[in-house]
Amino acid sequence: MSFILKEFDLPIPDSGPYSIALAKDGKAWFTQHKANKISCFNQNGEIEEFEIPTPNAKVMCLIVSSVGDIWFTENGANKIGKLTDTGIFTEYLLPKPDSGPYGITEGLNGDIWFTELTGNRVGKLTAEGSIKEFDLPKQNSFPSFITLGSDNALWFTENQNNAIGRMTDLGELTEFPLLTQAAGPVGITSGNDDSLWFVEIMGNKIGRITTDGDIDEYDIPTPNARPHAITTGKDGELWFTEWGANQIGRITANKTIQEYPLQTENAEPHGIAYGKDESVWFALECNKIGKLKLSE
Repeated sequence: MSFILKEFDLPIPDSGPYSIALAKDGKAWFTQHKANKISCFNQNGEIEEFEIPTPNAKVMCLIVSSVGDIWFTENGANKIGKLTDTGIFTEYLLPKPDSGPYGITEGLNGDIWFTELTGNRVGKLTAEGSIKEFDLPKQNSFPSFITLGSDNALWFTENQNNAIGRMTDLGELTEFPLLTQAAGPVGITSGNDDSLWFVEIMGNKIGRITTDGDIDEYDIPTPNARPHAITTGKDGELWFTEWGANQIGRITANKTIQEYPLQTENAEPHGIAYGKDESVWFALECNKIGKLKLSE
């Protein structure tokens, strides 16, 4: 199957595009951790930029909520941020210093859940603006990406603990060790099959865990691909970035993996998102945003 690939240069040099998410109106929102901005491609293909109020916030991951707000983590500023579609920012300072907020997702009732890399915690920000944090039992677990599962629990990767964590809305934790040692799980997403899918940046594998905790792993064809982020597509497929191999990967419902090389060498693909038009958007550390669509 052939594909159409486009890469778009960003106007600010070395802006550090990292995470990307798509809104219902078709806008592609992304973070620029070096430029300290949240930006988007609008429906006309133009780029809109919004300066984060806190300088050097080191914005990392973002999501578009069910009501259209942009929520993001400020890893350097120790804050969770929100940007409305009218351009208004709100920032929430975390209770404990140097927590290193990173992954972020929407939970039940509009609550925002996030991980704290250096704080070794998972946090919840309620719609009323209150923050509750839950400590992880093993030090330096390095909780990374987080997503809402089909069972309404929060699922997240523990990069240094080599495990997948499951947390209920009340903060009750279960941890599932991975089959591959030192696999380094990073990105995670909820699949169409009601399982959770994740990538192993060191194990060079795609992983699948059911809500009962059963784990399967699938080898990526390219050695040392260093997969980073993963998103759900159509018909049971998952798309992921191969940071080390300069490719975009796709695993189908029958567990076949295809890989698509990028145009720019050493582009360093990070965040990835799937659109309603069946296009895959991704952020490239080389200061570009990419878009890929399969064609017959």
